[in-house]
Amino acid sequence: MTKIDIFSGFLGAGKTTLIKKLIAEAFVGEKLVLIENEFGEIGIDGGFLKESGIEITEMNSGCICCSLVGDFEQSLRQVLEQFSPDRILIEPSGVGKLSDVIKAVSGVLSDTVKINSATAVVDAVKCKMYMKNFGEFFGNQIEHADCIVLSRTDVASQEKVKAATDLIRSKNQKATIITTPIDTLSGKDILNAIEKTDSLDTLTADLEQSEEICHCCGHKHGEHHHDHEHEHHHDHHHEHHHDHDDNCTCGCHDHHHEHHHNEHHHHEHGEHCNCGCHDHHADEVFTSFGKETTRRFTVKEIEDILSAFDDGEYGSILRAKGYLLGENEWIYFDYVPGEANVRFGAPAVIGRICVIGADIDDDALTKLFGLEA
Repeated sequence: MTKIDIFSGFLGAGKTTLIKKLIAEAFVGEKLVLIENEFGEIGIDGGFLKESGIEITEMNSGCICCSLVGDFEQSLRQVLEQFSPDRILIEPSGVGKLSDVIKAVSGVLSDTVKINSATAVVDAVKCKMYMKNFGEFFGNQIEHADCIVLSRTDVASQEKVKAATDLIRSKNQKATIITTPIDTLSGKDILNAIEKTDSLDTLTADLEQSEEICHCCGHKHGEHHHDHEHEHHHDHHHEHHHDHDDNCTCGCHDHHHEHHHNEHHHHEHGEHCNCGCHDHHADEVFTSFGKETTRRFTVKEIEDILSAFDDGEYGSILRAKGYLLGENEWIYFDYVPGEANVRFGAPAVIGRICVIGADIDDDALTKLFGLEA
């Protein structure tokens, strides 16, 4: 199987830096072919590529996404026949449309050749200006990307990064966005985001399916203490436990539940049971709140937010999980009713929050996390 990865981005956005990092850290051991299309751009350092064993097909006579669409397809077939690579990296002209590149590549797809990803590298500082002045091309790159790498976030203000992220989201709701400077991430972390094995959707799915969590009280039945798999050198914990009394309405006493997403779940109902799951499909009762953010948080802010979940003001929150950018480190959090864990962890591609429960108030949670537009 040959995977095709396309890396688009306006002139100077940082495509070359990204590709070099992935070659050095994520594609090690793979047989690679890089197809470059220069349009007044400085190409990738040939010495670096030769040392890495990369075959280069330079196409300098025009833009592959316009005048060379036909020739490009033929050249791509020749590359596949001649080298039988594990992966083809395509770096199209910075001023081209990503949709045209994808269209050109589609002509060679088969059972053994697939488009693995389409990435757009976007300069956080120039994002608004490029969209205003070159929207037809710049917007096209954003709209058709599976992953968007926001570059220059190390020098852009937090306001600029948020504005760029909001603008990108207005054009593309589904793409994974990387806002963390890529030099602080590993190549494998970046590849996971590009291939969408690290996204808000996967975080939500993992949370919904993890550990047979009871959607009435948020705990694993048979053990009402939430264990965390990872240990960190700078753990900062804020924990308390969920106790049951005669008036407890969580509905989980003396019952074992197996909850699976998109399936019914049943338990015995007392006179005052208000768990809300009478003959309902799980999707009718439980909803999720997912957000990505570039905002910085303090440990205390996150602890206060998790404590507020117990009040019921934001809905019946059963599980919450995420990772957010702190003042100097990344902060990871995990919550079940009556118990919260806050700790430090490795850099993530972007801050993410996922909350699952019943009658969740999205607007109130948005304000609680300080994510108002």
